[in-house]
Amino acid sequence: MFSFFKKKPPVPPPAITPEMPETLAPPASMPAAASAQTAVLPPVAVTEPAPAPARKSWIDKLKTGLRKTGASIATVFTGTQIDDALYEDLETALLMADTGVKATEHLLQDLKRRVKDSKTTDPAAVKGLLVASLTELLAPLQKSLVIGRFKPTVIMVAGVNGAGKTTSIGKLTRHLAASQASVLLAAADTFRAAAREQLGVWADRSAVDIISQDGGDPAAVAFDAVSAGKARGRDVVLVDTAGRLPTQLHLMQELLKIKRVIQKAGPAQDTAGRSAGADDKEAAVLATPPHEVLLVIDGNTGQNALTQVKAFDDALGLTGLIVTKLDGTAKGGVLAAIARERPVPVYFIGVGEKLEDLETFNAREFAQALLS
Repeated sequence: MFSFFKKKPPVPPPAITPEMPETLAPPASMPAAASAQTAVLPPVAVTEPAPAPARKSWIDKLKTGLRKTGASIATVFTGTQIDDALYEDLETALLMADTGVKATEHLLQDLKRRVKDSKTTDPAAVKGLLVASLTELLAPLQKSLVIGRFKPTVIMVAGVNGAGKTTSIGKLTRHLAASQASVLLAAADTFRAAAREQLGVWADRSAVDIISQDGGDPAAVAFDAVSAGKARGRDVVLVDTAGRLPTQLHLMQELLKIKRVIQKAGPAQDTAGRSAGADDKEAAVLATPPHEVLLVIDGNTGQNALTQVKAFDDALGLTGLIVTKLDGTAKGGVLAAIARERPVPVYFIGVGEKLEDLETFNAREFAQALLS
């Protein structure tokens, strides 16, 4: 399970994270439909890793999912000398791992510098230097998803069909609810009936409310949900949207419409104490929902994932990513390409369908798993 949440002193900028319970089930005292709340949820930084045994188990799953990539790269360092042939083989292996041309060139140049500076002569030792280089490249992607500064914190989630968007929303909902955060779901994917049903199942499991309409306008559903979140005193409003390809321009425009309509709901309450009135334009902009725009990408799609990140970022202004399905045929190197060409933070990565198979992203852990 996650255990992401850890309490910290409420010093601005706050980052208070309540400890997760040991059970996966929601607390017995949690009502099926939470009533309006007046208490303010302290800002929560989703940063705390799982307990050591659980985290190790999860890392082992990640290594297994990325084994194909790790094996192909590991063979490069089985030779007896560090020469041009080694770097050429490594270049091929990195490209095959979907790291992309720009990231591959960066890693090779940085690796050669590290080899020269460390005076390394053993090819096996070069692998450790590559881990350090990849960790440094991925470091800008390691960032926490913070909720609680605004009440409600509005999170809009997008992605192509089949990426695992609705499932990821469900997992986040379950853990937020179990950590005593009051959550309201918006079933704004009105094009696919199964999406509403799927989200409804997660709402029932987590004992949270859901706003949905049968065949209604997605933007209207999102607006109603944000308004209801304010009226009911919810801590978080999670807005599910219809899956679409970035090449479907009319549907991308629909996504942008949803974001614009959500913005019309007006600024959320700033729990950090900053004014969101007309006298403080910066605070008003920060408080205007959606506060987070997340994209869910399938780790199996390789360079297509980078294309999706660029397209959705250009259209919506992404604040974070969730990378799923790294337990399949994923090569994983696409995160290096994202870090080099469009460094949108990666909040979570997933290695399976279970609740505990979605975890916070750690650059060094990922680099070690990718090159194990």
